[in-house]
Amino acid sequence: MTTFPDPADLYPDVAAMGSLAAALQAVAVDRGLSLGEVVVHQREPLRYASVLSTTPLREPLEVGAGHIERRWSINGWGQGIWLVSGTTQDLVEVVRAAQGWRDGTSLHDIRRSVPFVELTQLAEAAEQGPAQVVAAQWQWLRQDAEDASWPEYRALVEAAYAEPKLRQLYPYTSHWSLRFSTTTGFPFSPDVVCVATSDGKYVVKASWEGAVLGETVTPEAAVSLAVSHLPAGLGPAVAGPYQDPLA
Repeated sequence: MTTFPDPADLYPDVAAMGSLAAALQAVAVDRGLSLGEVVVHQREPLRYASVLSTTPLREPLEVGAGHIERRWSINGWGQGIWLVSGTTQDLVEVVRAAQGWRDGTSLHDIRRSVPFVELTQLAEAAEQGPAQVVAAQWQWLRQDAEDASWPEYRALVEAAYAEPKLRQLYPYTSHWSLRFSTTTGFPFSPDVVCVATSDGKYVVKASWEGAVLGETVTPEAAVSLAVSHLPAGLGPAVAGPYQDPLA
């Protein structure tokens, strides 16, 4: 069984404050910065805290302390999209990044002023709206398919991208199946159609676990079949995670 050092031994300064949240606030005050509300983690207060944002487009920035060596990491999500991450041994830099996150500073400017912050592939697109997120995701997916050693899969992605009705939806993959969402954030919307490669053929399904709608021998035929089963007026994809209307 793996054992980790006592966080009070790794972070005696944090332990003296009583929580990582309190330590973040103390550093902010010392440096003339402001974090607003910082939430204490109830179960592991020395290791975790979250900084709330003034913009509803960003979820709280999660700050965590390393279990083995002294370091801090951040993770930030917004509208169901993972936006930023990063690891540093400098708590002051964490506070600077957290203030930028809280104040709604652009992700590009946060990254420029606090170099340890890393932006995810969809980060800057997410600030420009759902259409840009969809476009960026398609770009990444096409490059990923190009790099994959599976020509049938690559042909399927290209055929789907060539279809305007599918190109306006958010594409993602699972088990080499191509799926589409009407939302750009996770959790994604229930499948409207799912296309997968199998033994040289293309299988079109109503959803990942749904009924098979048909099989084709070309990706273009599979895409055409998939489009014929799309609900009328579907798309374009909207920002945010899927919200179940019955919930």
